[in-house]
Amino acid sequence: MSPLRFRKRHARARVHVGAFSLIELLITAAIMIVLYTMMFGFSARQNQLRQKTKCRSNLQKMYVSLQIYANDSRGMFPIVTNARTSEDVLAGLVPRYSADNSIFICPGSKDRELKPGESLSTARISYAYYMGRSETNSNAVLMSDRQVNTNSKAVGELVFSDNGKKPANNHHKYGGSFLFCDGTMNSSTPVLEIPLPLTTNIVLLNPKP
Repeated sequence: MSPLRFRKRHARARVHVGAFSLIELLITAAIMIVLYTMMFGFSARQNQLRQKTKCRSNLQKMYVSLQIYANDSRGMFPIVTNARTSEDVLAGLVPRYSADNSIFICPGSKDRELKPGESLSTARISYAYYMGRSETNSNAVLMSDRQVNTNSKAVGELVFSDNGKKPANNHHKYGGSFLFCDGTMNSSTPVLEIPLPLTTNIVLLNPKP
């Protein structure tokens, strides 16, 4: 074999050994996309932890509005007779007590953002509301992320989605937050660590389904 033909054959061999096939490149790209989605996608744990922080900020802003309302109402938080959803009651906060209706949408949820000035009564918000509370109920929960149902709940019961599916999946399967009547906050896993009883004249209202 001539030296020239040997060099050509040897060069082709090196190219064959060192190159990636199209299939290998596609598989590698697919794996990278899956890993990226797991780490940074909408339902990823790290992303939802960041959204929980923003959600708590929303609840704290709502508390300011609720507290101003209570100051005008002898210490009572909003009550609407025969209310069926949290929108029915909290609609009264906008625009008199809160000019920003965007705070009623949890950033971790897939709920539609509200248009500026849009009434809560015709919209769908993200948060549950305990109607009948007053400022004196400092250790009681006033608001929370959407809950699995509107019943009383004991420690160990499910309060938020544990599989990322509706209802109560504001933060996929990573729990939610509670706002207390004194303005303090508490994060929770899907399973309750504190009791949430419904006493006389207290009604838990979820947002529209």
